[in-house]
Amino acid sequence: MDPSESVAGVRRPEPSSPGERLMLRAIDLAEEGRGGTSPNPMVGAVLVRDGEVIGEGFHRMAGGPHAEVAAIDAAGGDVAGATMYVTLEPCSHTGRTPPCADTLIERGLGRVVYALEDPNPHVSGDGEARMREAGIRIERGPYAEIVARQNEAYLKWVTRGTPLLTLKMAVTLDGKAATSTGESRWVSSEEARLDVHAMRSVSDALMVGVGTVLADDPLLTPRDVPVARMPLRLVVDSQARTPISSRILDTSDAPTTIAVTGNAPPERVEALAARGAEVLVCGSGDLVDLEGLSRELGHRGITSLMVEGGPELGASLLDGGLVDKLVFYFAAKLVGGVDAPGPLAGQGVEMMKEAMPVRLDAVFRVGPDIKVVAYPGGE
Repeated sequence: MDPSESVAGVRRPEPSSPGERLMLRAIDLAEEGRGGTSPNPMVGAVLVRDGEVIGEGFHRMAGGPHAEVAAIDAAGGDVAGATMYVTLEPCSHTGRTPPCADTLIERGLGRVVYALEDPNPHVSGDGEARMREAGIRIERGPYAEIVARQNEAYLKWVTRGTPLLTLKMAVTLDGKAATSTGESRWVSSEEARLDVHAMRSVSDALMVGVGTVLADDPLLTPRDVPVARMPLRLVVDSQARTPISSRILDTSDAPTTIAVTGNAPPERVEALAARGAEVLVCGSGDLVDLEGLSRELGHRGITSLMVEGGPELGASLLDGGLVDKLVFYFAAKLVGGVDAPGPLAGQGVEMMKEAMPVRLDAVFRVGPDIKVVAYPGGE
């Protein structure tokens, strides 16, 4: 599938009615906020009167106007009797902005069509009920599945309190993540690496293991792509082995957190803190408590976590059932070699029937490489 044929990672549908066309336009508008709205959802809105679009808007950034208000402002404020197509149920609670449901009531909207109910416990049907009680006609619109995919990170965070964890891996066509000497720069093409930077730019946080820091000394920032705000950089480093000269400890552009255990050497912990990194203790054993770390990130409002760590970290996350989404780049090259490592380490399984099933979701061509998006679990 060509990326231009998709929206929010889903194949772009062909609208068969004016309502479908308008909702798809609202979805496209919502997509313009990707990377800036967290921990809020991405939302788009289109206002229509007498069959003509009179205003459009989207939620650009957390703390800023919601899509509904942006569309009303674009229409000049006079929206009495108009219909609004909006991707998500209008909110009914006061956060950093007033409730959108109340605004639509006050402005005299005649009809609201929304695609997906907001599962936020502060909303969850209350927005619809409030507008319906005020006399606004409420309808469920099309493409709820696309809106759910568009907001998959928000939906997981608001219902389970932890971020959507995406595990990204790059391998050759014969399944090698490096050569037999451990050399891995670069497995994927320049086009694929630029696509990874685009993924980084819309993630709340990026995670690697200390092994990756020791081997590659990554900067771990999005580059050569637009960035609404720099993601948090996170290193899983039980014994605080991250060298103080590491580029990831340069916090002038992006913050860095080092996750250690309670038995990490205090002098190393102090040295990392002195370099400007936050040192976060997660667990008291030999390994970082990855599940506890995920919960802590959720408490901090991190809704999306992209993991680029090596084979050990990837295997640990999968074994712990913490991976929500898989993105594999298959490079158009062959490495060979019995000792050349694959993308996942750990114990693995002994029988093929024990292999973890995944649901293939989408396949894209990225330069000479193939990008495969999948979700753990079968059909």
